[in-house]
Amino acid sequence: MAKSDLLERPTKEQIALLPPFVGLSLSQIVVLSSPAQLEAAYRAIERERFVGFDTETKPTFTKGAEATGPHLVQFALRNQAFVVQLGRQPPVPFLKSVIESQDIVKVGFGLMSDRGSLLRSLGVKVGAAVELTETLRTLRYKHALGAKAAVAIVLGQRLQKSKSVTTSNWASPTLKPNQLLYAANDAYAALCVFHALGSHYSPGKSPTPALPSGQRATGVRSPNGQ
Repeated sequence: MAKSDLLERPTKEQIALLPPFVGLSLSQIVVLSSPAQLEAAYRAIERERFVGFDTETKPTFTKGAEATGPHLVQFALRNQAFVVQLGRQPPVPFLKSVIESQDIVKVGFGLMSDRGSLLRSLGVKVGAAVELTETLRTLRYKHALGAKAAVAIVLGQRLQKSKSVTTSNWASPTLKPNQLLYAANDAYAALCVFHALGSHYSPGKSPTPALPSGQRATGVRSPNGQ
């Protein structure tokens, strides 16, 4: 394929014109703590099979400082999200049962970095997973698509990512409402993109979007009007 045939990602200005991403509300987000909550969350995730997946890490602002995360793990379903804080006593058995499962498919962006940090900090390996950055390469974009570009192209919506929230303290014992919304909807956006693409998943293979090559589901016109 010639480079001239490849599509450009939408610009910041194009994305800014789109309606906001319709995410989950606070009432749909559960911060898991009790054994009963963990059990109920596992059953819900197991029933749906595909789960939006992401992690958050407290940023370091000192040169050479070692990152100690992740400090938060998020799982999103079609109508709710579960947030797990990784403090002094993280629920490792629950995390292993979901993340290492070959039957529960984790869907997200940038899962390679999550794999390393989860293994290093918790000894948890990522089982069945869909890396959407790789899946979206089949749509003929010149550069890899992150969450914001993917939501714009596939859903025709603007995923808001506030830098002040992105760089907030994810290790805090008490998370603020804007942190919960950000974390949960990062995972939820990935799941929405996956379902909107109609991706056909089979173990061991990258899922193939059902959209014809280069077609957008609802989205943004490229700079050349295509």
